[in-house]
Amino acid sequence: MAQSSRAVVIGGGIGGLTAAAALHRRGWQVTVLERARSLEPVGAAVSLAPNALRALDVIGAGDEIRGLAAWQGEGGVRTPRGRWLARTDARAAAERFGGPLVLLHRATLIAALAARLPDGAVRTGAPAALAARGPAGRPARVTTPAGELTADLVVAADGVRSAVRRTLFPDHPGTVYSGFTTWRLVLPAPGAGFAPHETWGRGRLWGTQPLKDGRLYAYAAAVTPAGGRAPDDERAELVRLFGSWHTPIPDILAAARPEDVLRHDVHHIAVPLPAFHRGRTALLGDAAHAMPPTLGQGGNQAVEDAVVLAHHAAPHAPDLPAYTAARLPRTTGITRQAVRIARLNLLRDPVGVTVRDAALAALSRAAPGLLLRGFDGIADWRPPVRAAAQGCGRV
Repeated sequence: MAQSSRAVVIGGGIGGLTAAAALHRRGWQVTVLERARSLEPVGAAVSLAPNALRALDVIGAGDEIRGLAAWQGEGGVRTPRGRWLARTDARAAAERFGGPLVLLHRATLIAALAARLPDGAVRTGAPAALAARGPAGRPARVTTPAGELTADLVVAADGVRSAVRRTLFPDHPGTVYSGFTTWRLVLPAPGAGFAPHETWGRGRLWGTQPLKDGRLYAYAAAVTPAGGRAPDDERAELVRLFGSWHTPIPDILAAARPEDVLRHDVHHIAVPLPAFHRGRTALLGDAAHAMPPTLGQGGNQAVEDAVVLAHHAAPHAPDLPAYTAARLPRTTGITRQAVRIARLNLLRDPVGVTVRDAALAALSRAAPGLLLRGFDGIADWRPPVRAAAQGCGRV
């Protein structure tokens, strides 16, 4: 009997676990190495568009996640005083792209992905380093505190600060600061219901979205030098920046505790990598194409990467050049679009902001559904046929 092919996944986040589940379904023996002591993710919520949900169909998780969709009715973009600049609604989005937009807590998604792996496949508290990428005819090697592992395929899903990326491409400049920082929090919804919205100010942005379990997810961004921190606490910083904005923002901030608020500077890969693989090692997610969150596609593209990689990774014969060819152009284009959107919705010049808001309002009146058009070619993506056929069959 032929020995099964072994894949080692470095990183137990969304992309790494999706890749592990997809490879497992293709017949690989999979080991996931996660540095943290548990799979409990750092972060708040993640938005999954129809493109990622169709990718999750490949591993049989799509319908489970679709069942968590909470957005009903209208939503859109507002000014800090509350005026609507553009509107859309959940039904129009679902009709345009063939499915709902689902916002869920990262912990919920991580649990759903991990449940699709065999017992013992995930090792936590297991930092890993790439010792050899797997040159022709030889396996890749990964070192851990417990010893060295050899693999027919190594999947590096080790995030925006990827050590594997630096090992594979030491001359690449890496990530750059995107020019803004973000705050995120999840808490019980205070007071009356609200229409989901994103609010654009001068160099500042706020978003409020419902979760299925009755909580809400709020996020904020502001143009600021890298490495900054509030002199007191980050909740107080949000009050200073957004406390005078429209309802329900002040109510949310009043209900939040300092420990509820997460703050992270945003970095992205401005110069695309020459490839997403070398030897027997492949990069995916932020390790391959870190992007600003302004399109909400970071996690979605990692999920896409994972199922496309599995599609091209037949046991004993992974075709990593085909994976690079399929993923590098798409993610490069989406990253550049996310950078352009960040420049637009975080404009600081008062005249530019006035022109932006007036143009958005006028275009939205003339062409309803304008907000959705920015996701054409993104949210309507479908996984490769062979990979989809091995999933639950829904594509």
